[in-house]
Amino acid sequence: MSLLKQLNWRYATKKFDSTKKLSAEQLDTLLAAVRLSPSSAGLQPYKILVVTDPEIRAQLREAAHGQPQLTDASAVIVFAAETNLDEAYVANYIDRIAATRGIDRANLEVFEQNIKGNIDRMAEDQKIVWNHKQSYIALGVLLSAAAELGIDACPMEGFAAGKFDEILGLKELGLASSVIAPIGFRADDDIFSNAIKVRRPTEELFIHI
Repeated sequence: MSLLKQLNWRYATKKFDSTKKLSAEQLDTLLAAVRLSPSSAGLQPYKILVVTDPEIRAQLREAAHGQPQLTDASAVIVFAAETNLDEAYVANYIDRIAATRGIDRANLEVFEQNIKGNIDRMAEDQKIVWNHKQSYIALGVLLSAAAELGIDACPMEGFAAGKFDEILGLKELGLASSVIAPIGFRADDDIFSNAIKVRRPTEELFIHI
């Protein structure tokens, strides 16, 4: 499978070539793939920021312990969880389903109540944790799609989330940063690009029951 070949090709890129940028078409294709990411009930309780502004990225680098990927990559993708997952959010989602699929909204009432019931059973902090987890599913799609397209990426948790929220004005948007992934193209002299992958053996990783 070509996907397996590309997953073997990809790695968490430590050094990007700052002179190589994604084309508008490449970025659009990658984001289109991420938009199709699965999420629980299809809610997608997160937003995805595409940061290209050099000054903002310099600030983000400071808040990411000075890691050069933040400024050398073509762009920085920031996954940010919704902090206000409420009935209005769910209602808006149900409206979208009805409009997109041409369904009478009344026929979606049971589905809507099920979603609301599941959300109401969670405390506010549990909702945010759940939303963060959903954003990680989208991250996985980003990494796979990028590999398939021959685009390098580096998933990163090594950053001060609160500082990112401040720099990007996320609190005012009802968001909280979850995880980030600089994207672009590896530098020719990145010593990690040709390193053999180290993974747990198949028989140790998988349990067949």
